[in-house]
Amino acid sequence: MTIRLGIQIPNFSYGTGVPELFPTVIAQAQEAEAAGADAVFVMDHFYQLPNLGKPEEPMLEAYTALGALANATQRVQLGTLVTGNTYRNPTLLAKAITTLDVISQGRAILGIGTGWFELEHDSLGYEFGTFTDRFNKLDEALEIILPMLRGERVTVSGKYYRTNEAFAIPRFRDHIPLMIGGSGEKKTIPLAAKHFDHLNVIAGFDELPRKIQVVNEACEKIGRDPATLETSMLVFGLIDDNITEDFIPDDVRQRAVWGSADQIADQIKTKVLDAGVDGVILSPVTHLDGYHPGRITAVAEVLRPLLGG
Repeated sequence: MTIRLGIQIPNFSYGTGVPELFPTVIAQAQEAEAAGADAVFVMDHFYQLPNLGKPEEPMLEAYTALGALANATQRVQLGTLVTGNTYRNPTLLAKAITTLDVISQGRAILGIGTGWFELEHDSLGYEFGTFTDRFNKLDEALEIILPMLRGERVTVSGKYYRTNEAFAIPRFRDHIPLMIGGSGEKKTIPLAAKHFDHLNVIAGFDELPRKIQVVNEACEKIGRDPATLETSMLVFGLIDDNITEDFIPDDVRQRAVWGSADQIADQIKTKVLDAGVDGVILSPVTHLDGYHPGRITAVAEVLRPLLGG
């Protein structure tokens, strides 16, 4: 698994009608693939997030959309950034991701996290609980999901889940790459070191050096080579020559880049790559003025040399 440059599709508010919505998603994914991106991600949400729009704005179910994108692309890896564990029984998630891997001919990534959007849980009837509750659920879910992905039959009688000889067939590969999102130093990072191939660090630019240090220490503590745990950061990108820093709200400035393709690449280098993070997953902001073909390509052309590609 290598993700030096990923593209996340964070919203589906393009100013088009519903018939043109998914063709626009396909166009974004195909542009990312042609531009040399390693992976394309969608969010695993049912309602739009507060910083991107109103809850009732368009939002597609993640795995249905990814299955369709698998048939519209040929090379890029496909996944969620990241799956909310609370939204699906772990056996269903294992079945969904192995199915996506079969459909995509071995391009699925399992991104997973605890789940955090309380409004969705309350509205749709999913138990939210405390962060500790959700983290413990994720830990127990992995006891089911990971063996199923390896082709094993899994019997678990846990606090949150029960299975009896659960299995997932067909499978395309013996190992589907595993990504977790977060940066908690006591729980998430040690869990990433123990089980995962990739950690998407959710933190501000100023926190990255510290987080990478903790990642390295967590790996070394269990005898793992830190180089085998790949890291990335999700960065919001306002790709527009006319955008200036004054346009960026204070609450997202630590996770956003803006301006021309050259300006964005320079910001990513100094704020992300120079901090020791391996790669970047760019989330182009399109809800303000729709999808503009060519912007992802322009940024990718400048970024690839910085990322070793």
